[in-house]
Amino acid sequence: MASATNSWTLEITSPVAAPRLFRAAVMDWHTLAPKLASHVVAGAHVVQGDAHVGSVRQFNFTSAMPFGFMKERLEFLDADKFECKSTLIEGGGIGVAIETAASHIKVEPAAGGGSLVKVDSTYKLLPGVEVKDEIAKAKESVAAIFKAAEAYLVAHPDAYN
Repeated sequence: MASATNSWTLEITSPVAAPRLFRAAVMDWHTLAPKLASHVVAGAHVVQGDAHVGSVRQFNFTSAMPFGFMKERLEFLDADKFECKSTLIEGGGIGVAIETAASHIKVEPAAGGGSLVKVDSTYKLLPGVEVKDEIAKAKESVAAIFKAAEAYLVAHPDAYN
């Protein structure tokens, strides 16, 4: 029995301007994550390339996560429109529970100088795998990334300008 492709979406509002939030929470998250989320991210680095299509980042996790690491490849980037697409290529449940997984992130300017983050994630489970609370956990994790970056940017108004 072939498994279907599933998806989930998430919207997050932030008082931080779209350019700053995109740069911190998306483009430079591999640098900030070990500092801002050290309870989850033990370390992270660019494996191949640097902020261009085809580049690969690896995030190494603490025991707080059910897997030790994940690698993602940047598939699309429009830095001027604060938009990117990435694909999970290794770790993070790939080959264990998930066949494929991809995310599309767009940070849009909002009224009052803030921003609206839109995340669309699609995934295909391996045959026989059922999702229970993993979707809620994935959404919570993504929201936590943006909220951690937001808190950092609010506390450091000159960062990522």
